[in-house]
Amino acid sequence: MTVISMKYFIIALIVMAGVTYLIRALPFALCRGKVKNPFIVSFLAYVPYAVLGAMTFPAILYSADNIVAGIGGTVTALILSYRRQSLLTVALAACGTAFLVLLFVLL
Repeated sequence: MTVISMKYFIIALIVMAGVTYLIRALPFALCRGKVKNPFIVSFLAYVPYAVLGAMTFPAILYSADNIVAGIGGTVTALILSYRRQSLLTVALAACGTAFLVLLFVLL
């Protein structure tokens, strides 16, 4: 376990808060009017989904002790969601698949 000093923590916290504030405040400062370009509007509409996917996909694969279990759960979730199953069904089946893969891999 890595131990960090309080000075480093405070500096890192201030930098992260500043970057987060700039990311949110800069568009308001630069764009006074409404965005009218349809390409930019559609691009900005998909940015949150792309960022969320980029942050969660690696976590999904490495959520179990074995990457094969993560891949199994992901494949199960993709297949069931493509077949338009409910969120609860997809989540439970993906977790169950990952658990079964871990169970058989560890045997």
